[in-house]
Amino acid sequence: MKIVVIPSGFKENLSAEEVGSAISRGIKKVDSNHEVTMIPMVDGGEGFVDTIIKLKQGKKIRTRVMGPVGKPIDSFFGLFNENGVKTAVIEMAAIAGLRHVPHNMRNPLNTTTFGVGETIIKALDHGANRILIGCGDSGTSDGGVGMAQALGIKFLNHKGEPIFVNGGGEIDRIHGVDMKYMDTRVHQVDIDVAVNWTNVLCGDKGVAKVYGPQKGASPEDVERLSQNLTHLARLIKSMNKKDVSLMNGGGASGGLGAGLHGFLNAKLHPRFEIIMKHIEISDAIKDADLVITAEGCIDYQTPNGKIPSEVARIAKIHQKPVIAFAGTIGRNAKINYQSGIDAYSSIIPEPTTLENSMIGAFKWLENCSENALRHIMIGFNIGNQMNKEVDVVG
Repeated sequence: MKIVVIPSGFKENLSAEEVGSAISRGIKKVDSNHEVTMIPMVDGGEGFVDTIIKLKQGKKIRTRVMGPVGKPIDSFFGLFNENGVKTAVIEMAAIAGLRHVPHNMRNPLNTTTFGVGETIIKALDHGANRILIGCGDSGTSDGGVGMAQALGIKFLNHKGEPIFVNGGGEIDRIHGVDMKYMDTRVHQVDIDVAVNWTNVLCGDKGVAKVYGPQKGASPEDVERLSQNLTHLARLIKSMNKKDVSLMNGGGASGGLGAGLHGFLNAKLHPRFEIIMKHIEISDAIKDADLVITAEGCIDYQTPNGKIPSEVARIAKIHQKPVIAFAGTIGRNAKINYQSGIDAYSSIIPEPTTLENSMIGAFKWLENCSENALRHIMIGFNIGNQMNKEVDVVG
């Protein structure tokens, strides 16, 4: 049997490559003759830089920048050359991702994207002609205000005085924007951003209301963040006529997408579109008998551009069955049957703690994969036997 494994990573735990390795090992335990093709996928979040520079034979540049809670952290970005263009690859998650926010400090009112702006400056210092930014797995909701400040943009209070804005909870202090001190090199490079295309900045489906609770925001915090991001959208529109309030991808990474477009004129792209320019999966799916994908959580948000649903969409074009494994099965997960996933299951074998889940994830993935393949082979063998009986009768 030809099986293609196209997983995402499990946030703050296993990389996409580690997830794929565990699934592949489980398949081989059933029958070592199964032909397994493993294609790790990233969605702009954790692993984005490593995946791209590996494909492009680039290099990783180690950096030290401000993390999301205002303290220096060790981070990185990638560089590769192609057709005479030096491209810097920046992974938001490596700078201001949720994994860099201690559990007792998780409140997006107070976290910042300042380090993203610092990393853009470092990329420019290395001579980048183009910048590719992956948005995902963020621990912030400041609309890119921190990023803008690192690049020299000044925010003004109601008296016209410069202020430092620290986190999404302080956006309402902004009454004016002064762009004249921004690093002018930003205007000389193309900036492309891989985003979740369905994420918007404002409204009932705005990023604060959808993702704020996951980042530690209380219901009161969510409402405050929502109002502040709406305020930011009005500021950007009054400044340069760009309406980022409901633009596709504007809500990515706590509104960083909107900030990158509104302040830096960056171009936003569906993240899977960006990835597909570098990773070819259609041919592998076309030649497979079975497609297996995976992500940390399968729920009602999965069909909104996440890797399992995008893999399933392509698989259905070629009429291939799709199985998805997940760490957890969340609310209204059954909606994924409509997006092309034929079956899904959690890898967790018994009630346990988050800590134990992270420790056991690799082995549980391997076991879940093995069990799924054993069930499939039972059906396969029954089908073969029934065909033989029909042939005998015929």
